[in-house]
Amino acid sequence: MALPKVNIRTATLDDLPLLLNFEQEIIKAERPFDVTIKNGPISYYDIGEMVQDPKAHVIVAEVDGKIVASGYAIPKKARHYLNHKFYAYLGFMYTDEDFRGQGINALIVEELKNWSNNQGFKEIRLTVYNENQPAIKAYEKVGFKKHIIEMRLE
Repeated sequence: MALPKVNIRTATLDDLPLLLNFEQEIIKAERPFDVTIKNGPISYYDIGEMVQDPKAHVIVAEVDGKIVASGYAIPKKARHYLNHKFYAYLGFMYTDEDFRGQGINALIVEELKNWSNNQGFKEIRLTVYNENQPAIKAYEKVGFKKHIIEMRLE
């Protein structure tokens, strides 16, 4: 199967309704991995604010003019004892079910890595649930390595 022609571009406020839907799909997919996520409607991000923030890079992937994937890179302050003051944090990674397995997420990550490097970040991080093996495999495929496991106790 031929890979689709993918256009990666910066998200705009016009994209917001669809991006808000992507956010809900991410939450729906992550709920089974995290018993601490509140019941009922929630939101992870202020996507509208991020889209307008010059320090953030929110992007979408389009196939035939249809937005099929998203992601962002934002600066985060590192802990004082690390060898870097800031790092790029990747999140909001979503690919429409019908377009998974076609390398689109890798294109999103590549663009976010390039942006992060151009901003001078030497460290790029993201978080993923330990039980989310398909996501872990996808991130390892584009060069990420497992680094730390956060543990919890009720």
